[in-house]
Amino acid sequence: MKYNFNDIEAKWQAYWAENQTFKAENHSDKPKYYVLDMFPYPSGAGLHVGHPLGYIASDIYARYKRHKGFNVLHPQGYDSFGLPAEQYAIQTGQHPAVTTEENIATYRRQLDQIGFSFDWSREVRTSNPDYYKWTQWIFIQLFNSYYCNIDNKAEDISELIKEFERAGNAKVDAVCDEDTPSFSAEDWNSWSSEKQQEILLKYRLTYLAETEVNWCPALGTVLANDEIVNGVSERGGHTVVRKKMTQWSMRISAYAERLLQGLETIDWTDSLKESQRNWIGKSVGASVVFNVKNHDETIEVFTTRPDTIFGVSFMTLAPEHELVSKITTPEQQAEVEAYIEKTAKRSERERMADVKTISGVFTGAYAEHPFTKEPVPIWIGDYVLASYGTGAVMAVPCGDQRDYDFAKHFNIAIPNIFEGVDISEEAFADKENTVIGNSDFLNGLNYKQATKKAIEELEKLGHGQGKTNYRLRDAVFSRQRYWGEPFPVYYVNGMPQMIEAKHLPITLPEVEKYLPTEEGEPPLGRADVWAWNTETAEVVNNELIDNKTIFPLELNTMPGWAGSSWYFFRYMDAHNDEAFASKEALDYWQNVDLYIGGSEHATGHLLYARFWTKFLKDRGYVQVDEFAKKLINQGMILGTSAFVYRIEGENKFVSKDLVQDQTVQPIHADVSFVNASDELDVDAFRNWRPEFKDAQFITAEDGTFKVGREVEKMSKSKYNVVNPDNICTEYGADSLRLYEMFLGPLEQYKPWNTAGITGVHGFLKKLWKLYVDDNGIKVTDAEPSKDSLKTLHKTIKKVEEDIENFSFNTSVSTFMIAVNELTAQKCTSRAILEPLLVLISPYAPHITEELWSQLGHEGSISTVAFPQFDESHLVESSKNYPISFNGKMRFTMELPMDMSKEDIEKAVLEYDKTQEQLQGRTPKKVIVVPGKIVNIVG
Repeated sequence: MKYNFNDIEAKWQAYWAENQTFKAENHSDKPKYYVLDMFPYPSGAGLHVGHPLGYIASDIYARYKRHKGFNVLHPQGYDSFGLPAEQYAIQTGQHPAVTTEENIATYRRQLDQIGFSFDWSREVRTSNPDYYKWTQWIFIQLFNSYYCNIDNKAEDISELIKEFERAGNAKVDAVCDEDTPSFSAEDWNSWSSEKQQEILLKYRLTYLAETEVNWCPALGTVLANDEIVNGVSERGGHTVVRKKMTQWSMRISAYAERLLQGLETIDWTDSLKESQRNWIGKSVGASVVFNVKNHDETIEVFTTRPDTIFGVSFMTLAPEHELVSKITTPEQQAEVEAYIEKTAKRSERERMADVKTISGVFTGAYAEHPFTKEPVPIWIGDYVLASYGTGAVMAVPCGDQRDYDFAKHFNIAIPNIFEGVDISEEAFADKENTVIGNSDFLNGLNYKQATKKAIEELEKLGHGQGKTNYRLRDAVFSRQRYWGEPFPVYYVNGMPQMIEAKHLPITLPEVEKYLPTEEGEPPLGRADVWAWNTETAEVVNNELIDNKTIFPLELNTMPGWAGSSWYFFRYMDAHNDEAFASKEALDYWQNVDLYIGGSEHATGHLLYARFWTKFLKDRGYVQVDEFAKKLINQGMILGTSAFVYRIEGENKFVSKDLVQDQTVQPIHADVSFVNASDELDVDAFRNWRPEFKDAQFITAEDGTFKVGREVEKMSKSKYNVVNPDNICTEYGADSLRLYEMFLGPLEQYKPWNTAGITGVHGFLKKLWKLYVDDNGIKVTDAEPSKDSLKTLHKTIKKVEEDIENFSFNTSVSTFMIAVNELTAQKCTSRAILEPLLVLISPYAPHITEELWSQLGHEGSISTVAFPQFDESHLVESSKNYPISFNGKMRFTMELPMDMSKEDIEKAVLEYDKTQEQLQGRTPKKVIVVPGKIVNIVG
């Protein structure tokens, strides 16, 4: 009976779908285990073989946990709002929903084909109104909340309003904007509704503010920092500039310390934790206020080195700082404005990464030193960011290398405030060995002493205070796009109001085009009719008409990370119309036990999801403070690109082995045109693109044309993508699953080589032959041999250890060894071969389901108990002793392990082979080391 893998895999995929084999229950006597992959964005290209790596790993673990008796939740869905579908809509006019639906159909077919044990009954799509209804609902809860520092959590804004009505904000300890004024109850109660709402926006956890943003003119939208690579948009490589816009923001900064401390409670990779720690960027120091000479303005800076305050010789403001336009002198205005325009074309990340370029402009203005009262020149420089700290730094060139280089470049004074230190060549930054000098009351003090004293004196003068600062900035939450969640917001006298929850979802309206309007409004400005669940309100021309009063609507949409910040909770109760998930479901599943996904999401999705989880916990909607207990970052499967070499300036290509000293231009060729010997199908390449149609090819003497090879990221743009559809057709999904695990440790990067899959495919054929011959199943009820039991139980031990340690690659090797040994042992025992199938089942589910069925079992193998390891089968009962004569080993002899030294000597001397070696002589001595060797001397 032949191993017809295509038929077998189709059969069992249909069986799982029809019987909902992997459907999880929200109530079970079994312990729960929640395994989750980062859900994919359904792109038009579909999956390539690199994409399933993490999914295969999580599927193995989910299947293993089912075998171990757990009620496993292993769902899948789609992060289906995204810019690519919108860009395609702009180009073609096809609605993004249509494109997304088509792409999802491709993804679903490919995922099913690989045999994942997903619970598809819980599928979510972030672009479905029944899903984003709850994204909108969470937004409303954030709007109606503030962060109380006393209780260290988010609370209902109504409690804050009561306090304002009773006593103003004098005794309020809550996170708010830095420019929030102090006011009394009398003030509050006398203010108009609009004024009160303006104040409340300074406290709300989601709020409107004028913010410096990354604006991409080509895409017509704001981009998050993680959507920018090397100063251009990740999508399309378009120019990004900094500009001020009124945007919705999330007050994630309120959670900075909790996000930092929470890292100690979760089992995530050290590198990812470190990325988040650096992004949050906690630093302890002081806030220092400098007066601006001849102005009523002040400049506040944050410094971690208040001990060096007497070393300040200039100040630097971010070019975007609001004071720049107010304090710049007429003589410097043209130069300052030109510098600001130039800086606006660089992203924050680009400016942070560029440590070599020194640039800046003097504003012509001076600050006053808080202690010496000396004038301090005020410069602007793009190494200072408006979004970090206060957007201003006090520059101490003797103690900071960047300030030192800036001062040297612009010939600014560098006073030395360190005793016994030479700063003629570089700054001195070793704070632990610092002794302060030339600093009045700080002279002779070390770093810690001087820091404490400086803060005390600043507080006495009213020019500063001790402060903890965080690099983490509030997250911009508006996008000028069509394909995203609409905000549940309308405006009354310019102040945002929330549409009542009973009217949700606010669904995306139809628009004629997906571009911004001619007036510069976002694409939703083109909508004529909006819709939501209401009987009393209607919307015409983007205005809410309620009781004959007209109110404008919010026309921006939410960012891509909105829907992915809580989706893991929706899977727990995916079809609930009354809540994002029921209390019962949330209490049962709690949080994700194992989360697998890419490390590139460290400071985006993974940080925002932790923030939203903590908020939902604060408000009593969930019971957990972290959404994922354990997180593993899978590595990447790399592609092996093919290159052809075009002679510079000619439409002529030369074979790789003939390149030598010629000046050539390497060009990517589609890997499908190249065979296993790296030979190019020249005709296929010529027909690939018009510019190559008439190209000449200089081949080797044997007529072949060789390409160059290089390992790179697998990408459509590099033409090195391998489609899993082709692999599944030619070798089967089980081969694909085993091969991806066999390539190397899960977290590492490894190159794909299609030729290598033949090894694991051959293993599956060998596994099949262990159970099946030409007459059918050959498994018997024969008693297992001692050797077969040993093979089985060492395999059980190793595979269980490997899965628990996520060392999936070594399990595949173990399976191969086991099958080879059992084949050599001619094992047909059911007692051995049935447990072996369960061991292999998580890795190769289709072939094991089929063989389990052929062995006479009903139902699926997926819930059969995992075999129990019995150590007694690994205890050696005998030893194959090497028998040596005068130190030279002549033969071996198997003896019981529990045999005494005397009995070993007796048995060896009586053995006929020993007698042959001795030829009648009596040995002088017999050396016996039990369990090791026997050596006969003389």
